[in-house]
Amino acid sequence: MSASLSSVLFTRGADRVYFAALLVCLFYIFCTSGPIPIPFRENVGSPGPLQSQDTVSADDNSTSVAEGFDLADVFKEEQASSKDVSDIFSAEPWVPPQVTDLDESRMEMVEPYITAIMDPKDKYFDRLQCPHPYKNRYKGLRRRRNLSSKFETGPKQYFFALNLYECAHVLPRLLGSVVEAIRLLRPEDCVLSIVGGRSTDGTTEILSRLRDEMEAMNVTYYFSTSDIDPLKQGNDRITELAKLRNLVLDPLIRQPELYDPDATVIFLNDVSICADDIMELVYQKEFQRAHMTCAMDWVDYGDTFYDSWISRSMTGDMFIEIPQDGSFEFKHNLFWNDPVTRKRFDMKLPIQVYSCWNGGAAFTAKPLLKDNVTFRASYKDECYMGEPTLFCKDFWTLGYGRIAIIPSVNVGYNDDESRHVKEKHGYASSTIFETEKVEERSTEIQWKVTPPELVKCEPDWVHPSWVQWDQASKDQEPFDWTHSGYFNADKGEENEGGLIFD
Repeated sequence: MSASLSSVLFTRGADRVYFAALLVCLFYIFCTSGPIPIPFRENVGSPGPLQSQDTVSADDNSTSVAEGFDLADVFKEEQASSKDVSDIFSAEPWVPPQVTDLDESRMEMVEPYITAIMDPKDKYFDRLQCPHPYKNRYKGLRRRRNLSSKFETGPKQYFFALNLYECAHVLPRLLGSVVEAIRLLRPEDCVLSIVGGRSTDGTTEILSRLRDEMEAMNVTYYFSTSDIDPLKQGNDRITELAKLRNLVLDPLIRQPELYDPDATVIFLNDVSICADDIMELVYQKEFQRAHMTCAMDWVDYGDTFYDSWISRSMTGDMFIEIPQDGSFEFKHNLFWNDPVTRKRFDMKLPIQVYSCWNGGAAFTAKPLLKDNVTFRASYKDECYMGEPTLFCKDFWTLGYGRIAIIPSVNVGYNDDESRHVKEKHGYASSTIFETEKVEERSTEIQWKVTPPELVKCEPDWVHPSWVQWDQASKDQEPFDWTHSGYFNADKGEENEGGLIFD
């Protein structure tokens, strides 16, 4: 009897052990499996992939949809295969370049800069004061993770890129805002890539010391230096600038397997920018389903739009009026021949353009990872243009034409300039509140799927012409512009707009 009872109890105990083991296995499978894919939602009347219609979007008079907008709806689960990039990039392992011109004697000046960059409350420097970004607005940009992925390193989602030279004065504000944006986006999902060099003001030393802080945050950090000098006598400025921009993108395009194929590149100039400016560029890229979003950069304390040589509207013309004699007497007259665009600009609403950069841009990495798009100089028989203009042109050629400026994002090239810029044009956060909450305006863009047939060619301000938007796209024959006389250091002088021409 006792033996039979013992046998029954043993059997029941074993069943409990087996059942408990089964529960453990099921829990393990649940935790280690990936998240349930969320299908890409194509909303009728919302910006989406290129369609056959001329425009896509909702009526501008409709109420804003930003309040209920969930950014998770626009992140695609369908990703490009590794084969898409296997034929483009070298099979040899990529070795990050090194810092070659570090001056140890300047290291003693570094710590106040590092403290300011890492602590937004630090008051050591008289930098531009910035508001806190709206966390609820931008929380959808932070990639969702399941229990297991919180402990894993997934593909990188955000790639911050900067070329920095002799700009220590702006680093506390610029990199302080970059760090704040990275914290909002999740450090593990971010890469910070910086190329410097030739600086004598401590820029190189500050950026070198920053590595310890970035690694402590779990941010992937690349910093190297280059001796490329776009203004060196005999160099073609645009060719050299393109080289520098491509160097800072090297960690992305040489290691595509480390990145989400739909990753976002945030490429910033040496500007005094706030974290809400950065976050709004990224947000509008996702909300509008844009391929690129750009800021607006200003000089003369916010009176003059700066990046006029680069930018073109959807009329194909420049943002500002430049008469035949090349003078800047009408430099305050933005979008003078495009009343619809001017109205949207005055209302601080996003606007589709042919090309832009304007101190900083957020753009999809797909054309870089799948189609080997890089920054470049003009081809033979192609209008001499800036490398960002040509970058946008190549986006259009491949069907990535949803390019927009975000008039709520306004920046200057030092803290004092940016203070005046913000006073004149507003902070991003306050403009967003006024436009979307108070005035309840729709911010959606009615996307055009075809570029302007003709684009203004301004190689030197005094020889303007109109050219086909896809000029030289078929042959794509490289050309040496060193002796062209266009914007070259060996033959140039500055005009009243601050740009060099022959």
